[in-house]
Amino acid sequence: MEEENIISKEDFEFIHNKDEKIYDEKFKTKKISAFKDSLIRFSKNKGSIVAFFILMFLFLFSIIVPFVSGYKVSDSDSYYTNCTPRLFAGADGFWDGKHKVTTKENLYNYYYYYGAASEPISKVTEFDKDIGEEITMVTYKQDTYVVGFKYLQVNQEQLNKLVEYDAKISDDKGKILGYMLDYSYIDDLPYTSEQKDVLKSILARDPNYFYQIDRKQNPILKDNKIQDIYKKDENGNYVNYIQNKDSSGNFLNSYQIRVNYDNYYVYKNGKAPNFVLGSNNQGYDILTRVASGGRISLGLGFLVALINIAIGIIYGAIEGYYGGATDLIMERISDILSAVPLVVVISLFTIRFSNTPSFILLLIAFIATGWIGMASTTRMQFYRYKRQEYILAARTLGAKDGRLIFKHILPNAIGPLITSGILMIPSVIFSESMLSYLNIISLSGPERTSIGTMLSEGVSSFTTYPNNIIWPALFISLLMISFNIFGNGLRDAFNPSLRGSE
Repeated sequence: MEEENIISKEDFEFIHNKDEKIYDEKFKTKKISAFKDSLIRFSKNKGSIVAFFILMFLFLFSIIVPFVSGYKVSDSDSYYTNCTPRLFAGADGFWDGKHKVTTKENLYNYYYYYGAASEPISKVTEFDKDIGEEITMVTYKQDTYVVGFKYLQVNQEQLNKLVEYDAKISDDKGKILGYMLDYSYIDDLPYTSEQKDVLKSILARDPNYFYQIDRKQNPILKDNKIQDIYKKDENGNYVNYIQNKDSSGNFLNSYQIRVNYDNYYVYKNGKAPNFVLGSNNQGYDILTRVASGGRISLGLGFLVALINIAIGIIYGAIEGYYGGATDLIMERISDILSAVPLVVVISLFTIRFSNTPSFILLLIAFIATGWIGMASTTRMQFYRYKRQEYILAARTLGAKDGRLIFKHILPNAIGPLITSGILMIPSVIFSESMLSYLNIISLSGPERTSIGTMLSEGVSSFTTYPNNIIWPALFISLLMISFNIFGNGLRDAFNPSLRGSE
């Protein structure tokens, strides 16, 4: 038999001194509130933190940019359409407001003549089967901010101001008025009457062809230079305006003038055009429109979410707390409303209330059925918690229904409700974008726009001018992804079952 291990009394010793009095020690940890505990857990979720800062950037972008961009939402110029992004005037290289173009050499000379084209990048000679001769194709970078000469109609006062302005400045500072062109030379060209009529109709239809052109709509070159034919008066002086006449031949207080529109824009606006994100096909500044559209979309999303959260929580709390026949009747009402598609609701509202602003129609339509999801989530949470022991104890102690609902049950259900509320905002924005894309509703106008409307307007020119749709698409993509990640982070942070787990 093995010898037993016997532990003697001397093997033990007191940790404390025998004469020392021992007292209860306080906990070394600090007491924290439930909110602070949730905040600590949220701060450890790096993805949600990044999403939060992205959302803050998008909010500040939407609020601040329209005030500092230099353009109003309604500022539009039909001659500066589809300009590419440019950081600042005179930029060269990346983000310089230019794009690569390949065209015929004679048209390249046309653009190069008035400064819209850069030096050739490459030249390729190829045979054109349609005309039966060789042509030279030139690849170059075209400045989308150079418009050249245009024709305007002005009154006497406007003309006087322009003449006075041009008289004060030198040519190198950008004169505005240009000499009128003499189209009578067409009658002297060796063409048939039909060809002359074609030329005259081209010039009448498109004043852009202010240079002498041939019947193929190509500039006529002499020594590789485009030839201008300016109009002169009976004294041999160049004419820079034509006074308009009425049907009886009487002179009007109205003039047609030919202007260098790039200089005229500076004269009219006090600055050169510069669109950081480019301009769309209507001449609006995309940067300002995206920020303004984001403001409207976010405002609509937040407003709808707040109203639907309030309605949904009250409706769902009554359903879940009282149950029975009350729950059965209210749930059937929710089922009927949820069965009606949002597209149908919007369409009916649009037809019935055609004179009502689109924003109001959207708001009413989103509220009509948008609260059902929040009510369903609230109902499930109440069924989960209302039979818990602490609820029964509170009821036994005399707690009223209102206190049980808002003090004991609702705080424990706040996590899923916060997530549903946060995710409702991008859902509203996405729904508005879909409805705008389908042209069921539109927030478009000179004084307003939305991200969905910008996507709808830009999709038609996506292949030729992708810039019109890339920026609003990037904005709404960041918004949707960030809201989802941020909402999931809040759900985990406010989950009471995880309280004190970290």
